[in-house]
Amino acid sequence: MSLIGKAVIAQGGGPTSVINQSLVGIIEEAKKYPEITRIYGALHGVEGIIHEDFIDLTQETRRNLDDVAHTPSSALLATRVKPDKDYCCEIFKVLKAHEIRYFFYIGGNDSSDTARIVDEYAKAEGYRMRVIHVPKTIDNDLCTNDHTPGYGSAARFVMQAFSGTNLDMRALGGIYIGIIMGRNAGFLAAAASAAKQYEDDGPHLIYLPERPFELDTFYKDVQEVYDRYGRCVIAVSEGIADANGVPIVTKYLEELEKDAHGNTNISGNGALGKLLADKLKNKLKIRRVRADTFGYIQRCFLGCLSDTDCKEAREVGEKAVQFSVLQEKDGSVSIRRIGNYAVQYDLVPFAAVAGLTKKMPDEFINDSGNNVTTAFRDYLRPLLGNGILKVARFRAPRVEKILYKE
Repeated sequence: MSLIGKAVIAQGGGPTSVINQSLVGIIEEAKKYPEITRIYGALHGVEGIIHEDFIDLTQETRRNLDDVAHTPSSALLATRVKPDKDYCCEIFKVLKAHEIRYFFYIGGNDSSDTARIVDEYAKAEGYRMRVIHVPKTIDNDLCTNDHTPGYGSAARFVMQAFSGTNLDMRALGGIYIGIIMGRNAGFLAAAASAAKQYEDDGPHLIYLPERPFELDTFYKDVQEVYDRYGRCVIAVSEGIADANGVPIVTKYLEELEKDAHGNTNISGNGALGKLLADKLKNKLKIRRVRADTFGYIQRCFLGCLSDTDCKEAREVGEKAVQFSVLQEKDGSVSIRRIGNYAVQYDLVPFAAVAGLTKKMPDEFINDSGNNVTTAFRDYLRPLLGNGILKVARFRAPRVEKILYKE
């Protein structure tokens, strides 16, 4: 017996440049099936659901949907709420009251856990409903996924930002530190490696949460690069930690903001960059040391989209509907890489994703723990998309000296 009823879509967690591609992919695919009678959008994620704050997406025009799909950030607005079981029970009550039979939640591993709990409530109540988690995160840390929608475009921004920084540092020398999002996984910071076009280009050093960070080793690494090139460009994940797992920013700084859950806020506040820059100035006595923190800017930078990312983000939304309607299944959509380069979309159990974090594999990190390998660069290349700008240098020979011959 076909499952007939309304569908609701929600977006959770941090926005990305392509999250609306997934949203529109769900809407346009859902319109094809008579089993889905209306398509609602919940404003501000799960908060919108419990407050019954819905918009009727069935009435959107195709032209506007296409414009929204190509617009970064969460068109339905998002939330940082991490629902517990009681909260999920309230979500289920609203879904049931509105006779919603299809629930699509676009988000990271916290969102997949929310979808899991709601699905369990529906089954316990004997209420027929299809629940699908649609992946997204710039951190690229969802288990079972080769990569996640949002990562490719954010990685492209990071790569291009470091490519420009390389030009600046080559002109004037010094040390540059770029702090990049990634509390537990270093995929995004590692993407800076794609900026290396010439042998002496940076980033010369890359530090990731997957390897312990020690200041003495850091000083030695930086000094060696600086002595060789007269400059050093460094990419650092915000979540770098010592051998005991203590984040470096909390180890050396006491006055840091905490969130509502008591967790130290290490994202986007500039503290880690200033800390490392000050340490290098004092230890190495190098005057020109600068640090930038890539906060919100890397998530939704307008005009820096990977075409691969856009296409796959749309397709995960379409596949979510197909899994729910045609195959009558619940779970999390997952991207699997096949060949060189193609992808396949699978549906995996919520438990394979919820609350778990994928780390950079060992083969992606060099033996010294301060850069990435060719294997990672090969992995990253197709995700960045086409049309990446290249830089050029003069190739003319030097003029022979007359007065100051060596």
